[in-house]
Amino acid sequence: MSTTKHNWTKEEILNIYNKPLMELLYEAATIHRIHHDPNVVQVSTLVSIKTGGCSEDCGYCPQAARYHTNIEGNDLMSVQQVKAQALRAKSGGSSRVCMGAAWRNVKDGEEFDQVLEMVRTINKLDMEVCCTLGMITENQAQRLAEAGLYAYNHNLDSSEEYYKEVISTRGFEDRLDTIDNVRKTNVTVCSGGIIGMGESLEDRAGMLVALSTLNPQPESTPINALVAVEGTPLEDQKPISIWDMVRMVATTRIVMPETQVRLSAGRTQMAREGQAMCFFAGANSIFAGDKLLTTPNPDVNEDMEMFKLLGLNPQKPFTKKVQPQTVEAADSKFEALGEKPKWSRPKHTIERNETAKERAKVIK
Repeated sequence: MSTTKHNWTKEEILNIYNKPLMELLYEAATIHRIHHDPNVVQVSTLVSIKTGGCSEDCGYCPQAARYHTNIEGNDLMSVQQVKAQALRAKSGGSSRVCMGAAWRNVKDGEEFDQVLEMVRTINKLDMEVCCTLGMITENQAQRLAEAGLYAYNHNLDSSEEYYKEVISTRGFEDRLDTIDNVRKTNVTVCSGGIIGMGESLEDRAGMLVALSTLNPQPESTPINALVAVEGTPLEDQKPISIWDMVRMVATTRIVMPETQVRLSAGRTQMAREGQAMCFFAGANSIFAGDKLLTTPNPDVNEDMEMFKLLGLNPQKPFTKKVQPQTVEAADSKFEALGEKPKWSRPKHTIERNETAKERAKVIK
């Protein structure tokens, strides 16, 4: 059970997912204990360094400019603003700061240089730094690595088949190409997805096939429950049950034994008992703070109370991998190349996305 397998099939994963719950939980918990301390959970803080105005049409996302969701956008934050948030996060028990910018892809220039300085600044605080900035080239990944980036997040979102039902402005292959670019550096990969978007169980298994067959598998995998936001194409989706979440976490743990499984968006809809079952099933990371980019999240004090109740301890930074060294901008071996990569723009349309866009035009 302790050997990592890279050739999982959809049928094998579905058989795991559909096991009797007690058997599934026992197997997942056993594997979890082989590779991880069951009483340690990483606490991360997600900071939206640039909110709203995104050109993509992701059906779940309130930051898409084409939808009307009452999200307050903001320009790129300053390095000092981000440092202040990182220090607050550290004092609250977080060992990692994840910075998210509502960009389709990274563009060389002043703003990316500013993000690189944010990475340098947070790494010097002895905190793990993660970024989610959209698609990136190999050179951009190398520049982030030099600055001291610990992880890069780029979610697959769903199976390759269902992806086309959620997003039409980029292709599934773009996600894999970005992950491949990150893998050419010493930066770890964080990649997962969302359940509750109307996908089938086969789609959930398909997403895990795509993630688990990567070699190496992602060092961390967020499992998000859709938070349906008014104005987005998926606003009418009903929340998934806690049993769906528990099964997904347990299956991910079995299929990806060494990966940190992140219990991510949707925790406000989960009772402590449900979250405890997810931890037992193999989840060993959460996001703390009152927001996950733009959607609600439990208060950090509530999480610390839950940790105390369950006997959990926050994971210290750089437990899984040594702290990267920061190279100052003046000493960098990699320069901005002014690249203009041709990321794909699929030509298909998604009816519910188009409907939400037209409705937004009327409201605006």
